Amino acid sequence: MKIGYPCLNWTLDCKANRSFRLANYSQARLFESVANNLSCLQKILEYNLRHGFHFFRITSDLVPFASHAVCTAAWQSEFAAQFEKTGSFIRKHEMRISMHPGQYTLVNTPSEKVFQNSIRELRYHAEVLDLMELDTTAKIQLHIGGVYGDKAASLQRFVDQFALLPESVQRRLVIENDDRMYHLDDCLYIHEKTGIPILFDVFHHEVFGNGDSLRTALEKVRKTWRDRDGIPLLDYSSQKPGARPGSHIESIDIRHFRQFLEDSVPYDFDLMLEIKDKETSALQAVAAARSDARFTPK
Repeated sequence: MKIGYPCLNWTLDCKANRSFRLANYSQARLFESVANNLSCLQKILEYNLRHGFHFFRITSDLVPFASHAVCTAAWQSEFAAQFEKTGSFIRKHEMRISMHPGQYTLVNTPSEKVFQNSIRELRYHAEVLDLMELDTTAKIQLHIGGVYGDKAASLQRFVDQFALLPESVQRRLVIENDDRMYHLDDCLYIHEKTGIPILFDVFHHEVFGNGDSLRTALEKVRKTWRDRDGIPLLDYSSQKPGARPGSHIESIDIRHFRQFLEDSVPYDFDLMLEIKDKETSALQAVAAARSDARFTPK
């Protein structure tokens, strides 16, 4: 079991998602931002290694406007050596990596324009992971998308349009259950039609589940992952007190986390903590997991 957190580190004095306004786009600004972001990403990974975090979600903003038509700069060749260096570090230390495009990346959209924009965004994410020379255990996670007034048709549209995605995207894509529209059974339907592995979100399942217990859900999810995909990826969080259902907690509820570890035995997975204070909660989670036989820190 590898434990990690997403995108940013609040302890370090850098951010790996530096960007600028589209109106101010220039190749010089782009290259300056990418150089900063890759340097900061390396610092984050080194921090993670020191603290026992072997799972990390790389920000989608690593290369600003990479999928936008305005971006014609050859950032791939300009930063090829840096991408390879980062990938070598990840591989050397057996880290698990994922990425998560934003809410406007929609495979099941009925809009051809939105779908083409989504393809460009997904291709960019796959390109980042390919430039780092990471194998297909490095995943791009995505929600199924909108319902658009007809859930059955929207599920089928995801299946049909998945077939139109580039192979570089297909081999890395995983789908995630959400907290309002598509639960585990819906993800299983898509898996049966496409073979896409399911990234199980524990908190979403608590908020909007299909009635399965945690262990039953994990057994179903486990079967959707092949050897080339690695062990399953899970997202973990819990409810923020006093907030609307589905709001992520600010800092880890360690009793809830310990109970989750106990309830999830014997299933193995790599765990992403979707908790607001990121590495602060991850430190507590790693400490709590050290007594778990599935957790083997380097």
